[in-house]
Amino acid sequence: MGSSTVGISSWILLRTEILNGILHLLVVAAFLSGGKGSAKALATAELPDATLASTNISADHLQQYSDLALTWMQEYLRIDTTNPPGQEMRAVSFYQKILDQEAIENRVFEFTPGRGDVWARLSHTTSQAKKPIILLNHMDVVTSDAAHWKVPPFSGEIKDGWLWGRGAQDMKDEGLAQLVVMVMLKREKVELDRDVIFLAVADEEAEGTGTDWFIAHQPDLLENAEFLINEGGENLLENGKVKYVGVDVGEKTTFWLRVVAHGRPGHASRPIPDSAPNRLVHALDRILAYRTPLKVLPVVEEFLREMAPYEPPERAREYRNIFKAIEDKKFQQSVEKDASLNFLLRDTISLTMMGGSEQTNVIPPEAWANLDVRILPGENPKALLEQIRKVVDDPNVTVEPMNAEFREANSSPTNTALYDAIRRVSGKYFPGTPVVPHITSGYTENQRYRPLGINAYGFNPYTATEEEGNTEHGNDERIRVEEVRRGPRILFDVVTAVAAVK
Repeated sequence: MGSSTVGISSWILLRTEILNGILHLLVVAAFLSGGKGSAKALATAELPDATLASTNISADHLQQYSDLALTWMQEYLRIDTTNPPGQEMRAVSFYQKILDQEAIENRVFEFTPGRGDVWARLSHTTSQAKKPIILLNHMDVVTSDAAHWKVPPFSGEIKDGWLWGRGAQDMKDEGLAQLVVMVMLKREKVELDRDVIFLAVADEEAEGTGTDWFIAHQPDLLENAEFLINEGGENLLENGKVKYVGVDVGEKTTFWLRVVAHGRPGHASRPIPDSAPNRLVHALDRILAYRTPLKVLPVVEEFLREMAPYEPPERAREYRNIFKAIEDKKFQQSVEKDASLNFLLRDTISLTMMGGSEQTNVIPPEAWANLDVRILPGENPKALLEQIRKVVDDPNVTVEPMNAEFREANSSPTNTALYDAIRRVSGKYFPGTPVVPHITSGYTENQRYRPLGINAYGFNPYTATEEEGNTEHGNDERIRVEEVRRGPRILFDVVTAVAAVK
């Protein structure tokens, strides 16, 4: 009787384990797909490897985190933090409410009315601790014109498989993923051998005062951290497959310039050939026709070399010998037409703003324009400024830096535990996809943290098509629902790879 009972119990237990295993796989598939377009989701990311920390989380918990990510992301996108004026304390309240509910240590700093930062920490559980890792994000977003959007920019609407809203790509999506990771670490009681710090700052899109204030006034809360994950990087999705996972190890530096033309004012009914607006137009035409020299940084050479096997034969040859390729006229012309390649190989100049008279029938004494100039790491801004002045070649047109301070570009190495973790985890989610170091076209606040001795990287746990990525700072900014659901899990596996007790 006893042996028969044991046999039946064992059979029931085995059957239960099998059913639970099947349920786990089904829920994981739902987590990856967001419940919509599962075939596409599974085509872009295989089921995670059993060596990843998230595979130890129960299926129902994974589903809960997936649901929370979507719900919280909708709520977050509905908070208007357009900068200017920012009003990031609205987002601070959103974060603090969740952190308090989850009993995660946090502190709020309102450094000027309506604007502030929020800091949170999960402490190490070991007697000896490694240096912390910081999860950094900014809460402000750029302006948007609802008249040019398919849905209101702050609706957080789900439509056609996307979640729409200003900040869906830059960077409320990553801030939300970081928040979910903190919650996952806390709820799952993950043993940590280093502190995990969450830091959401204000005013990144304009002056960077949130980060500057925190570094100046709360340096102890950064705890002499070893690593930092921030926005940046690129996981380009083409034809349902991730082309590459680009990890931001350095960024170009902003060098904004203001061009001002001077001329005789007058009534617009009598044209003045050398008026300020006319001089400005001629100057801008010469500037935009100017081509800055092509240059190859070591990190860019490595990126192109790693990408060569995935390119057509001719482009692959060029990527393998990029120094020779940039001397070829045909390649130079192709670079100018390829926005994803052009910024990697030269300093860039974009015309962004213009102004003159406030009345149509008045020729003003001055007309102006702003140029968004991005400089490669190691380049000399003064030399570029003098070259642009020579190109303008007009004593009645001045070109001056808009900011008194120029921040020299910096970068982080690729031989660190965090970079290795990103490479290994990405390889599990996207088998066969190259994980490569990358230079980001836009400035990020990694530049402000590296001088503190922190290895800072731009890593995005979400994939995006070129079309989706182009909505950043543009119209109809959006992210696929399946990405909102999956992204936090990928980031969780990266963080635990460097912070969890082995």
